[in-house]
Amino acid sequence: MRLAYFSPLNPKPSGISDYSEALLPHLLSCGMELDVFVDDYKPSLPLRHENLRFRNWRQFEEDHQAGRYDSVLYHIGNNPYHIYIYDLAVRIPGILVLHEFNIHYLFADATITRQDWEGYIREVEYNAGPAAADKARRIPSGEAVPDYTLIPMNRRLLENSQGAIVHSDYMVRLIKQSGYKLPVCKIPHGVEIPDIDEKEARRKLASLSVLPLDDAAIVIGVFGFLKPYKRIRETLLAFSRIHREFPNSYLILGGEEHPDYPLKPLIDELRLQNSVRILGYIPVNTFVEGLAACDMCINLRYPTAGETSGSFLRALGLGKPSIVSDIGSFQDMPEDVAIRIPAGNKEVDWLYEYMKLLIEDSGLRLAISARARDFASAHCAWPVVANQYVSFLKQMATAYAPADTPVSGVMISTAPSGNHTSPRMSIEELEDYIVGFSQATPLMEEYALVHLKRLIHTVQITPPGGPDDRVLEMGCYMQMTPALRAYSGYGEVRGAYFGDLGDVAHQKAVSITGEIFECEVDLFNAEKDRYPYPDGQFQTILCCELLEHLAFDPMHMMAEINRILAHGGHLVLSTPNICSYRSVNAVLYGYHPGLFQAYIKPKEDGTVDPRHSREYAPREIAGLMEAAGFQVRLLETGNYAKPDENLPAIQQMLMSIQCSQELRGDVIYCVGQKTGPVRDRWPKGFYYPP
Repeated sequence: MRLAYFSPLNPKPSGISDYSEALLPHLLSCGMELDVFVDDYKPSLPLRHENLRFRNWRQFEEDHQAGRYDSVLYHIGNNPYHIYIYDLAVRIPGILVLHEFNIHYLFADATITRQDWEGYIREVEYNAGPAAADKARRIPSGEAVPDYTLIPMNRRLLENSQGAIVHSDYMVRLIKQSGYKLPVCKIPHGVEIPDIDEKEARRKLASLSVLPLDDAAIVIGVFGFLKPYKRIRETLLAFSRIHREFPNSYLILGGEEHPDYPLKPLIDELRLQNSVRILGYIPVNTFVEGLAACDMCINLRYPTAGETSGSFLRALGLGKPSIVSDIGSFQDMPEDVAIRIPAGNKEVDWLYEYMKLLIEDSGLRLAISARARDFASAHCAWPVVANQYVSFLKQMATAYAPADTPVSGVMISTAPSGNHTSPRMSIEELEDYIVGFSQATPLMEEYALVHLKRLIHTVQITPPGGPDDRVLEMGCYMQMTPALRAYSGYGEVRGAYFGDLGDVAHQKAVSITGEIFECEVDLFNAEKDRYPYPDGQFQTILCCELLEHLAFDPMHMMAEINRILAHGGHLVLSTPNICSYRSVNAVLYGYHPGLFQAYIKPKEDGTVDPRHSREYAPREIAGLMEAAGFQVRLLETGNYAKPDENLPAIQQMLMSIQCSQELRGDVIYCVGQKTGPVRDRWPKGFYYPP
């Protein structure tokens, strides 16, 4: 696969330069052919490979028009090294690697710095409307300042791109909630897992910082560009309290001071000149050794532009206990790999208390250290990340290939955007297709119409397959089942339903158009039986509106699904959301919060359909996925039908008490990718006794 790759590289000093230099060798190892396009400088990266060329970006357009490339990848970040990349990405659509959601600073560099006020104001209006443009017109005279926080300035870029790669579920949600319809793939920020002699690293840091960093010293590190939103002031205030109690403690600020945010006056005011050092910009090798020399790292953010911190990932890879803000992409991390503290007016107090706790409790430091390194190794190591890049790029190249190009079976960890396109049918045709297979009985038709929005979205978020791929739908009703072949492209579609283990029902569904779909449906008890399939048989499994019916042991089902999925395969799950706006509204008015809490009236023959035994919260679903050996690729919510008419009042109420409004739809959608065996057969919080 030939890839045009756009990113700054060293000697341009940026975190994205370091990111690309770490990623490129692993893309080459995956068999990619790379043309890396840079600005007017010679990259210092000492990487040589027969499939790698460094070129000036002005040479790209002619080669692109000649059809040289299968895909184009644009790295977008908030510094002036990305201006030429932004300009090209808007004109020539490709795949974005969006390191930050809010790119207002980049756009200001591209316009305000060039005194292009007309271009800036025009884009402000395009992104935020006439009122924002009126305010922007007052900026040149000093009557107003750019609204860097509230106007992300990314609309034109996201509207003109084929897809996006992001590093966190938080970024996926930002893009989706903003209404953009491009395919989005979450790929974790990569990191090396180095083996560094920490004593030697501390010796070097002592020499560099001119501080007495012996074995008894307590070394606390903040690494990266020292911008205001990284809460350096708050860190210094908390450290001044720590230093009074622990005189052998030292704070290392491993990065450049922001020109508008001088720190030395505050250091002098707090009388910390002998215990705090600002190192300025340091090369990546020195950067990593500096992190390795620390006992703990601080990595705060407020507000956030949606970025994922490369220095935080490096700290995880080194097994360094970290204190981070409970905001943005940090919230994607498991709670046991870092300490999260609230942003706000108590930030200094929280930071002081946890710094003190980590100093005094060596057992806690060691436990967090081990979990941090294990997490980084399993999910963020560069070979893992590179493989996910290649899978997504190949799938997107197929999606944008000419119509007669065969559909590949590569599966992607895609965050659904509502616009997945099939070579066989449009979204409107998919809707008609599902309804057409739901006409067998009035009850089936009624169910399909009530759940149509969910059925369509489930098919959309299901990773596409190829003619050699197998998919299993558990709790199969033969409504969206035919679409797994016609829309999603799977060569073998199989169903599963409750019944006696060993029995197989040959199911046949006839569409209103006369099309016939047939498949085998295996019967067994999802909570108790060993499923009648060999290990690793399926590339994808759908488990939709089934989990809530399980009364005894949901992890049995999750473990069996893990067993019969191929490594890297996907589980697509949906279930009602007990934390929805509708549930909150029900509780406030004195009703049960469950979507379907009723008992079931027996049929005339005495049989009773399974009722909802337990409804789940979104983060419980994420916990189940992780316990069962899956990495969550998508966690979102939606509605079965129209939103409740009380929705605006409930939203306003939650806003007034500062409660999160994320993940409040009636139905939870989750896509997990198998990354290993079951991690915890009896996860705490789901089983008693713990």
